[in-house]
Amino acid sequence: MSWWLLFVAGLFEVAWAIGLEYSDGLSKPLPTLGTAVALVISMVLLAQAVKELPVGTAYAVWTGIGAVGTASLGIVLFDEPATLARIFFIGTIVVGIVGLHLVSGSA
Repeated sequence: MSWWLLFVAGLFEVAWAIGLEYSDGLSKPLPTLGTAVALVISMVLLAQAVKELPVGTAYAVWTGIGAVGTASLGIVLFDEPATLARIFFIGTIVVGIVGLHLVSGSA
């Protein structure tokens, strides 16, 4: 269950990171509110996950999901460059996330 909480926490991390772009430096009230709510949910879920997972592993996976999701959505939503090198390194982060899950010894 803690891995699922961590995964959802990572998705909410993506939401608040993308929300920063839409909030225009936290100057637009509705996107700012959505960003803040996503941030709180992400932190609460991360806190629940670290009750059973090592904090270093959980944090690395949480930030990895956030980085992969935010970089990927940056390409799709904001026309950020989708170079071969960039995609390779995003994939490398995914490999790291999967590797941490595999060596953690918990489902």
